[in-house]
Amino acid sequence: MFLADGVPRPNWPEHPFRAGDVRGYFEGHSTPLQIAADLRRKDVHPPLYFWTAAAWRAVVGPGLFRLRLLSVGFGLVALLAVAGIARLAGVPPVAAMLLTMSCYGFSYTAMLARGFALAQALSLAGVLLVLLAARRERVLPALGGGLLLGLATFTNYLAVFVAAAALLWLLVARWGRPRLWVVAGLAFAVALPADLFFFVAQRDSRVGQFPPFHLLPSLARLAQYAAADIFGGLPLYVPGLARPVVGGGLALLLVGLCGLIVWRWRQIGHPEGRALLGLAALAPPAGLLALGAAFNNTPIELRYLAFAMPFFALLLAGALAGLVPARRGALVGVVFALQAAALAGLAFMPETMQPQAATAREAAALAGPDGLVIVPRGDDGVGLVGAMVQSAPDWLRLLAIPRGEAPAAIRARSGSSPRVVLAMLGIDGASRATLPAMESAFRDDPCWRAAGGGRDILAFHRVPGCGGAARLN
Repeated sequence: MFLADGVPRPNWPEHPFRAGDVRGYFEGHSTPLQIAADLRRKDVHPPLYFWTAAAWRAVVGPGLFRLRLLSVGFGLVALLAVAGIARLAGVPPVAAMLLTMSCYGFSYTAMLARGFALAQALSLAGVLLVLLAARRERVLPALGGGLLLGLATFTNYLAVFVAAAALLWLLVARWGRPRLWVVAGLAFAVALPADLFFFVAQRDSRVGQFPPFHLLPSLARLAQYAAADIFGGLPLYVPGLARPVVGGGLALLLVGLCGLIVWRWRQIGHPEGRALLGLAALAPPAGLLALGAAFNNTPIELRYLAFAMPFFALLLAGALAGLVPARRGALVGVVFALQAAALAGLAFMPETMQPQAATAREAAALAGPDGLVIVPRGDDGVGLVGAMVQSAPDWLRLLAIPRGEAPAAIRARSGSSPRVVLAMLGIDGASRATLPAMESAFRDDPCWRAAGGGRDILAFHRVPGCGGAARLN
C-alpha cells in the first residue's frame, strides 16, 4: 500500500505524533517508474503486483479492504484455472476446486494485500496452458503458458519453482516435438532479464531476514508449514496437553493423505497429467530447501509453500475419486470439517491473527487522548508502525522507537505524557531487540509505576510531581 502511495518506507516523526497527522501516507498515488525505482532501492519484490495494485487503487480508491478485494479476485481466477487443469488431467474439477479453496494457505494468501494471489493465478493459468499445449499439440497455448509463467515470476520470484516444474515436464513429455517446449521456454525467458534487473539490485536488501540454514531443522519447519498450509493453526486453538495430541493427530492424517496419493498414484487422472501435478506439488518445497542451502538461510514460510497447495489438492481429489463411496465420503467429511475449522480460526481466533490491529484498539482504550502509545519501529516501519497507524483512531498519539534506542532516550522522547502504553509486538528481529529497552525505560524508573496491560501491551502511569519531561536518569 505504501509503495502504491509513493512512500515505501514512511519517515515516521521522531517525536510523538497523532495517527490522523500521517493519514496522507495511506492515500497518495505513485507512478510505475517511481514504484520500480523504490522497489530496486528498498525492497525484495518484482513490480508487477505493485503496478497492478496502484492501477486498481486509482479506479476503486485507497483503503486496505479495497486492496484486499483485488487479491480475492485473483484467488477466484486461480480456482477457475484449477478447474481447467483438473479437467485436462482427468481429475474431478469440483472436488479439486473445493479442496484447493479449503487449504488454509491458499485462502490466507488470497486475502492478503500482497502479490501471492496474482502470482498463484498466473502460475496456475500458465500450467493450464502448458498442459493444453501438450494435449492438443498447439504452439499458441505453449506461447501463452510460457508468458504467464514468466509473468508469475515478475510478480513473485518464488513462482519460478512451479514454472520450472511445468517447463521441465513439457520438455520430457514432448521431447520429440521440440517446437512446443522451445516456444514455451523462450516465452518464459522473456521475463528473466526484467527479473534480474530487480533481483540483482535487491539481493542485499534483507540480509538476516531468515535464520541460517541447517538441514534437519529446515526439514522440520518444512513439514510444520506444509501441514499448516492445509490445516491452519488448529493445534494453537486448544489448551495445554491437548495441543500436542491435536498436532500429532493432524500430522498422522496428513501422512495418511500423502500415503493415499502414493497408493492411488496410477489411478489419478491421466498419466501425463499426474506427472505434471506431482512435479508442481514437489517443486516449491524442494526449491525452498535448495534456495536455503545455496544462500545459507531458511526461507520456509507458510505463504511461500502455498504455491504447492493447488497441486496437492488436485492430486488428493484424484486419489479420493476411486475410493469406495462410503470410505470416500467419510474421509472427505473429516478433511473438509478440519479445513473449515481452520478457516474459521483464520477469521476469528487471535492465535493466528496478526496482532497489530487488536493491539492498536486496546492500547487506545488504555492510553486515552492524553496518553502515548510507544511502538517498536521494526525492520522497516511498515508492517508494525504502519499497521498500528492504519487501525488507530485519528486522535491517538504514537511514538516509533528504532532499534538501539537507550531507555533514558525513550523516556525523554515520551515528553510530558501522564500515561504510556507499550506495544510489545516482536514481529521481526529489530522489534524484538527493541522491546527490552522500551520496558526498562519505564519499569526501572521510580517516576513511573506499572498500571496493568493486556495480551501485547504494558501500561505505565507517571508518578505525580516526579521528574520532568527531559529527565534522562
